[in-house]
Parts: sequence; structure tokens; C-alpha cells
Amino acid sequence: MTLSLRNQLPGTVTALTLGEAMAAVKVRLTGGQDITAVITADAVKELGLAEGSAVRALVKSTEVALATGPVSGVSIRNQMAGTVTGVSTGGAMGSVKVQVEGGELTAAITKEAVEDLGLAVGTSVVALVKATEVSLATA
Repeated sequence: MTLSLRNQLPGTVTALTLGEAMAAVKVRLTGGQDITAVITADAVKELGLAEGSAVRALVKSTEVALATGPVSGVSIRNQMAGTVTGVSTGGAMGSVKVQVEGGELTAAITKEAVEDLGLAVGTSVVALVKATEVSLATA
């Protein structure tokens, strides 16, 4: 199956907290960074996830926010440092490619945000992704 999701980061499940309806799944990405996904308990069972399972973390580019440094005081725990490797903008939106340890992310953000943050190739950024916006697939 081919997916339009460009943000596919390989990793390994390191912890799993299963609740009645939802589960928090911690994944160590191949680059060494940790990411948390909140998915349904049914999905955990259907995918057969357990500690040590090889997975891919999937994130839509519209769910990736960018900051020019670490952000504190927010509930977003998935904060991955990286460097901008490409920027393209249109009339309203921009596509920003970010190299993170172990992979590359694409963020679809407004053209205004690209300009306000001064994003250009080589800019250091932090990619922010809510845990509820991370899906998992078996590797």
C-alpha cells in the first residue's frame, strides 16, 4: 500500500500503557529521539504491539508545528530538534522540510508563519507534534 503520509519515522516500542479505550505508546526512533503516540486500545491489539515491536510513527504534515527553539509550558511532549533543509511557499501555505535525527519531517504551515519565523535552509527548529496526532504502523 502506498500512503500520502511523508512523515514516516521508524522506531521500536519502548513502553505501552493500556487503558480501557486508549493507550499511550512510547517509541524510540532510530535516531535516538523518543515520541509518544496515543492510539486506541483496539489498534494496539490489532497491530499486536508490545515492548520491542518495530513500528513506523506516521504524522500528517499538517499536524507538524515548528518553533525556533524548545517550547515549555505546553502539553506537547513530542518536540524534536532539527534543521530546515528545504522551504517552498505559495500564496497562502508553505512546505518546510526538517532533518531530525534518524529521518526527515515535512511541515505544512502558513506562508505567514514561514516568514514570521524567518525559516530558511539551515535554520534550527523544533518540530512539535501532539501525541494524539501520531499514528503507528507495524514495520
